[in-house]
Amino acid sequence: MTIEKERTRLTVPFEVTDPHRIPVARYYNRDFFEAECELFWPRVWQMACRLEEIPNRGDFVEYTFLDQSIIVVRVDDEAVRAYHNACRHRGVPLVADRGNCKSGFVCPFHGWCYGLDGANTFIYQPSLFQPKNMDPDDLALRTCRVEIWGGCAFINLDDDAPPLRQSIEPFASFHDKWKVEGLRTEWWLSCDLQVNWKLAMEAFMEGYHVMGTHPQLNPPRVKGAPPVYRPDGLDDNGPGSAADNLLRDAAWVGSSEFIDMQIKFMSILSTGMAGMFHEKDVKVAESLRDLELTPNPVEAGAEWRRALNDAVMASNRDRGIDVPDLNEIESLGLTSAVNFCFPHFFLLPTGSSASQYRIRPTGPESCLFEIWSLTRYAPGEEPPPPTTPIPMAADDPRWPPIPAQDFSNLPIQQRGIHTKGFDSMRLSHRVEGQISNYQRLIDGYLAGLDYAPLVAAEQKVSGPIDAPIRDLGL
Repeated sequence: MTIEKERTRLTVPFEVTDPHRIPVARYYNRDFFEAECELFWPRVWQMACRLEEIPNRGDFVEYTFLDQSIIVVRVDDEAVRAYHNACRHRGVPLVADRGNCKSGFVCPFHGWCYGLDGANTFIYQPSLFQPKNMDPDDLALRTCRVEIWGGCAFINLDDDAPPLRQSIEPFASFHDKWKVEGLRTEWWLSCDLQVNWKLAMEAFMEGYHVMGTHPQLNPPRVKGAPPVYRPDGLDDNGPGSAADNLLRDAAWVGSSEFIDMQIKFMSILSTGMAGMFHEKDVKVAESLRDLELTPNPVEAGAEWRRALNDAVMASNRDRGIDVPDLNEIESLGLTSAVNFCFPHFFLLPTGSSASQYRIRPTGPESCLFEIWSLTRYAPGEEPPPPTTPIPMAADDPRWPPIPAQDFSNLPIQQRGIHTKGFDSMRLSHRVEGQISNYQRLIDGYLAGLDYAPLVAAEQKVSGPIDAPIRDLGL
C-alpha cells in the first residue's frame, strides 16, 4: 500500500515541507492556482446555498465557482436536486442567478425543455437528429451530487467523494447542538476582494490579530500593561475558556461595573459585526443589570453567562422560537467563536444567532467574500427568501466595522507577499496551526491522494479557531 501511494503521488508545486512555514507563491502563482482548479475544487464539498433561498417547489439558485455553474433546485418539500447548468443540445446555460421554474427549465437558444427531475421533455423536430442522439437517458440533464446539512445545500462534482457528513465532522456535530438548521438569513453581503481565497480564509483562523486589527475588542486590563492573547485552553495558568482565562488576573470591581463591562463588550461586537452578538441578545443582557454576582471574577463570569443564557433562551421560547440549550452547549465546551468547514465555509454561533462566511476563488489573487447575519424567527415571522447581493468594494462604507477592519489589512497583505526577500509565512504552532493544517490538506488533494486519508485529515482540520499544528497523517 505504501509503495503504491509513493508511486502514484503527484508532484505538488510549492509544497509545504515545514508545517511552520508556508511558501508565499501558493497565494499568487498561476500554476498553483490552476492545480487547485483541476485537482482540488472538483473533489471537495462546497456550500452552494441556504435552503431558505429555495423554499418552494421549482425555486432554484445558480451556484458558480471558477468556470462551473450548478443549478440547485427545490423539487418538493423534502428533495433538493442539483444539475450542471448546460443544455444537453449545445451547452447554453438554462438559468442565471435565481428564480422559479415550477414547470421546468427552458433553453433560451433552441427551446429544449427539461423537467425538475432533469428529464428532457421537449425538442423541436427530433426527427432532425440521428436516433443515437435522442436517447432519453443521454438527453437528461447531468446531475451533480447534492446533500443537505445545517439548513444548507452542499454540492460536490466528484461522484466518488465520501458522503458530506463524513467529510465535515466534527464541524457538523458541533453545530447540531447549536441547532443551526433553524437559523434564517437576516442580511447577506458580498465583497469583490482582491486577495487569494486562502489568505482571506486565514485572516479568521486565529484570534491573535485582534490585538492589532480590532483594538476595540481587547479586554480591559491594568493601565499601561500590554494586551495578552489567551485563546481557549491555552492559558499559561491552566486550562479553561478564554473568558475565564482573561478573568483570572482581574480585580473584582463590583457587580454593577462587571456587568457594564460585559454588556459594553457585547454591544461593541454586536455593532462591529452587525449580527454575531445579535442586538436582541444585547437587549436581553440590558435587562439583567440588577444581578448580584459572587465577588470573584471567574465565578462571577460563570454566573453571568448562565443568567444571560437562561434569559436569552426564555426570551426566544416565549415567542415559540426553538433555541438550543445554551448552558448545555457551554458545559460541553462548544463555545468556540469561529468554526471552519473545509474548505471555504465557516460559522460564528453566539447566543440566539450566528454569522456565516463563504469564500470562493475568482482568480489567483481575487475571491468573492460573503457574510451572512443569521438569526431565529417566530413561526410566521420569517423574512422572504434572500436575494443575491451585489458585490461591494472592500472599502465600501456600508461594511460593518469589524469586517471593514479585516478588509483594510487583506489587500495590502496580498501586495506585501510579493516583496522580494519574503518567501514564506511564519506560523505560531499554538494559535496559527489551522493555517498550516489547511495548506497541508490542500497539498494532499493536489498530490492526488485517495479519499480515506484525506477525509481522516479533514476531520482533524474542520473545527475551531486557534488550532495547533496537527499531524494529519498525509
